[in-house]
Amino acid sequence: MTKPTLFLDRDGVINRRLPGDYVREPAQFDFLPGVLAVWPRLNALFQRIIIITNQQGIGKGLMTETDLRWVHAYLRAEVAAAGGRLDGIYTCPHLRAAACACRKPKDGLVRQAMADFPDIQLAGAVLAGDSLSDLRLGARLGLTNIWITTKEEDFSSIREAQKAEEGFYISAALPGLAALPDWWLAQEGHSK
Repeated sequence: MTKPTLFLDRDGVINRRLPGDYVREPAQFDFLPGVLAVWPRLNALFQRIIIITNQQGIGKGLMTETDLRWVHAYLRAEVAAAGGRLDGIYTCPHLRAAACACRKPKDGLVRQAMADFPDIQLAGAVLAGDSLSDLRLGARLGLTNIWITTKEEDFSSIREAQKAEEGFYISAALPGLAALPDWWLAQEGHSK
């Protein structure tokens, strides 16, 4: 049986959010507890690990794409130093008001990853995110939809979406990415 793909949001799932700001340089990138330690376990469970992230700080002129590349180079280096593998990082740099196809909850970033990695299959894939836009994307694509509950301001909007939006669902709510492997292994039919 082929292992599924894990799609991850970045801010609030892998690293701490900067309230009202953007991670613009590696020194501001603060991994959440347990993320680096759990990464090799995630690699053992998932065929691919792909980050999909909205980064409108670029569109606002607060950072450049080069700044973001430096941040992501640091992220990749730290994951590798912890014994993990990261297959890809896909970023939407556009403003929320832009009519782009890549800003979550649209599926452009997932489609880009699928074009680069033809072995990715959505059936069985998992999305872990902390925001309503992440979870709307996961529900739209029929993914196992994991809510990482670090972003308190989205609690009420996510709970409302569960009640009001047809087709919206959450497969599990976890306190952090470090809890994902144990939850995954506890589900029927999943194994190491």
